[in-house]
Amino acid sequence: MKAVWYEKNGTARDVLVVGEMETPKPGPGEVLVRLAASGVNPSDVKSRAGRPLIAPRIVPHSDGAGVIEAVGQGVAQSRLGERVWVWNGQWKRPFGTAAEFIAVPDRQAVALPDAVDFPAGACLGIPALTALRAVDLNGDVAGRTLLVTGAANAVGHYAVQIAKRRGARVIGTASAARRDHALDAGADAVIDYRAEDVAARVQELTDGRGADGIVDMDLSATAALLPHGVLAAHGKLVCYGSNIAAEIPVSFPAMLWNSLTLQVFVVYELPPEVRRDAIGELTRLLAAGELRHAIGATFALEETVRAHEAVESGDTVGNVILSVG
Repeated sequence: MKAVWYEKNGTARDVLVVGEMETPKPGPGEVLVRLAASGVNPSDVKSRAGRPLIAPRIVPHSDGAGVIEAVGQGVAQSRLGERVWVWNGQWKRPFGTAAEFIAVPDRQAVALPDAVDFPAGACLGIPALTALRAVDLNGDVAGRTLLVTGAANAVGHYAVQIAKRRGARVIGTASAARRDHALDAGADAVIDYRAEDVAARVQELTDGRGADGIVDMDLSATAALLPHGVLAAHGKLVCYGSNIAAEIPVSFPAMLWNSLTLQVFVVYELPPEVRRDAIGELTRLLAAGELRHAIGATFALEETVRAHEAVESGDTVGNVILSVG
């Protein structure tokens, strides 16, 4: 099969290789998926750039979509030919979705509704599930104000849609260039975080209360807003990332005197029952056509270097996808 891999950390142009590899065979409890699309996420490019390799050769990317071509022992033959999307394809595994085929445990290939195309299916494992979990952790958001930082990024765009469908009022942050994309997702107001005082604008938009909850992409920036009333008393900040992977100061007085909650999670490690429920809800939303998918750029498998560079530049509005096969 054709695949893309790296054998050391470095820049995309220096370390990514396109070539032929042996097609994997599904083991017991596994399915072999012929991939049609592979999602390229920020975590994928960060892993290639600097995360220690877990094997001599890494085929990157955890998200993908395609058709089940073979099944291993113990998997129902009825799954053959099923359209699926893949999650955690390269999480704690060396061979991800930047290839024509991937063998994964049966449960990691989820039925894809007929109305959802493969490029959209390659956006679900990290962006959509992260968004869904972040909104879930904020509890019942109906009638409440939710601040979504990075409302125009891949996760934020889904989070805005999900929160709005659950009855929240959503304030998003985005650059001026991405403002319309956040509004398209359904945000009620968008704050230009580069030009405006985010906490002051949230205070203004909430009559001085602050947001009831936050879905946050960058704790290194948002933590500094807590002493300035960005979050209402008894509010909750749910964070799934940080632009600084190091110690981040958080104001204890702000947390204490406002009875705030901070919860951090990583979508790769959802408890089994949480993932099961999230996948069930996501499937319902997809089947009902209640989510819009933003594909910002599509590259051929042979253009994976360009795809990684597009993610790293931050200039693409929407998800970056590889068209495979």
